Amino acid sequence: MAVVSKKSDNGQMSIALSGRVDSTNSPQVKEQIEECLQDFSGGPLVIDADDLEYLSSAGLRILLQLRKKYADLRVINVNSEVYEIFDMTGFTQMMTIEKAYRVVSIEGCEVIGQGANGTVYRIDRDNVVKVYNDADALDDIQHEREVAKQALILGIPTAISYDVVRVGDSYGSVFELLDAKSFSKILSNEPEKLDWCVDEYVRLLKKIHGTLVPEGTLPDMKETVDKWVSFMKDYLPETYYEKLKALTDGVPHDDHMIHGDYHTKNIELTGDEVLLIDMDTLAVGHPVFELASMYNSFLGFSEYNHEAIKKFQGFDYELSQKFWNKVLRKYLGTEDEARIRDVEDKARIVGYTRMIRRSIRRGGLETQDGKAEIDLWMGELKELLDRVDTLTFESEELEIEADIENLPEVMSFIEKRLEKTDCSLKDINQISVAAEEIFSNISHYAYAPETGAAYIRVETSEDPITVTLTFMDGGMPYDPLSKEDPDVALSADEREIGGLGIFLVKNIMDDIEYKYENGKNILILKKEIQK
Repeated sequence: MAVVSKKSDNGQMSIALSGRVDSTNSPQVKEQIEECLQDFSGGPLVIDADDLEYLSSAGLRILLQLRKKYADLRVINVNSEVYEIFDMTGFTQMMTIEKAYRVVSIEGCEVIGQGANGTVYRIDRDNVVKVYNDADALDDIQHEREVAKQALILGIPTAISYDVVRVGDSYGSVFELLDAKSFSKILSNEPEKLDWCVDEYVRLLKKIHGTLVPEGTLPDMKETVDKWVSFMKDYLPETYYEKLKALTDGVPHDDHMIHGDYHTKNIELTGDEVLLIDMDTLAVGHPVFELASMYNSFLGFSEYNHEAIKKFQGFDYELSQKFWNKVLRKYLGTEDEARIRDVEDKARIVGYTRMIRRSIRRGGLETQDGKAEIDLWMGELKELLDRVDTLTFESEELEIEADIENLPEVMSFIEKRLEKTDCSLKDINQISVAAEEIFSNISHYAYAPETGAAYIRVETSEDPITVTLTFMDGGMPYDPLSKEDPDVALSADEREIGGLGIFLVKNIMDDIEYKYENGKNILILKKEIQK
C-alpha cells in the first residue's frame, strides 16, 4: 500500500511517498499526487522517498510525467534498492535523484573541533563527523568538499570527506582522522609543547598564505568584510564609519589563500602529520583578514569574559594570550614590540567590526552582558580608528625553497625592506652582496643533494639604526665562521679558489653570529647604518 502526503514551505512543494508503488496502486498514487499539486502554482518540487520501499515501472511513469511538467523535480532520500531501479532505467541522468543518507548518532561523542558553521565530533577511533549548524546544509557540504579538494591539489594538508550522513535534523561530513587530536587539546593537556605548537601552527599558516589560488576558484574575503563594514553604518558615528570604510577599501585584492577560521581546534595532529580541517571558510585575501579571525578566537571573544576561552578552546585566557603573542612574533619574524603591536592593532580593527556585527545580529544589545561587551569592543574600535592609517602590512620573514633560481626573489624581498630605512645606496648594495653570498651557500650546500627551505628575516632597530639579517635552514650543521680566512696578500698563483664569500660577508657586516638550535643553522648578520 502506498501513502502520499505533502508539505509546502517557502514556495517549495514536498510530496512524501511511502510503502510500495506498483501496477496495482499506481492510478491511486497518481490521483493523490495530482490532488497535492492542485493549488501548487509552480516552483521547486521534491519527492521525498525516505519511506518508499518498492517502485515498479508504473511508479517510474508517474515520476516521468511529473518531470516533464516540473523541470526542477528532485527525488530525495532514496534507499539503495530503489536507487538501483532509477539508475538502471536512466532516471539518474534525467533528473536529480539523491540517495538516502546513512544515519549517525553523536550522543556521547567527543567534540574535537568547532567553527562558525559546524561542530566536529569523533565517532570512533578512525573517523570524525562535522555536523553543520544549518539543517539544510547539503549545498554547504558540497562547497566544503570542493574547496578542500582544491586546497589539497594546491598542497595544503587537509582531510577530504568520504561520506555525507544524517545527524539528527541536520547533515554531516565524515572524515578519516586516525587518532587525531587538535592543537587545542595538546595545549590543554601538554603545555610543555607550547613552542612546538607555535612552530607548527605558524609553519602551516605561512604555507596557506604563500599559496596562490587560480583566479575565481575561491571566494574573496574582502567582499565579506565589506558587508561587515556596511552593517556598521547604523552603529558608528559618521566620521568613524567613513574611516573604517576607507581603511578596508584600501586593502588591495590578493589571490593568496586564507583559511578564514584558523584557530587551534581546526588544526589536527594525526600520527606525525598536521592537518587543517573545517575548510568551508576557505577564501582568498590579505592576511590581515586571517589575523583578525585569529585575534577574535584567542582574545577578542574572551576580552569581556575571560572564562569564555576555556569553554571554546579548552585552555585558559593566560595561555591563549601567550600563544597568540608567540604566534604573531613567529609569523611576522620579529621581536620588535612596536611592529608586533602595530600589526595586531590592524587585525583588531577588522576583528572588532566582525564581533560587533555578530553580537548585534544575535541580540547582543538586548541583554546587559551583551550590551556591555559590545560597548567594550566599540570603545576599542573607535580608539584604534583614531590612530591607525592603514590595514596593510608585510611580513619581515620570507620562507622559500633553497634554490639558486630563487635568488632574485630573495634579493627583492631584502632590498624592498632596506629601502624603507635610512640606508644609503651604498649600504643597500653592501648588505645585498652579503645576503647573496649566504643564500648562495645555503642553496648549494645545506641540503645537497636534496632541497629544503630557507628562512630569511630582515629587522631594523633604532639608536643607532641597525639592520639585522637572519638566515635559517634545516640542512646539515655547518658553521661558516669556522673556516679560516683566505690570505689576501698571496699572489694569484698562490691563492686557492674559494673562501672569498664568507670573507666578504665578514668585512661588509659589523657583527656575525652562528648557532645551531632546534635542528636549524642560524646565521645572524648585523650592520650599523651610518648617517
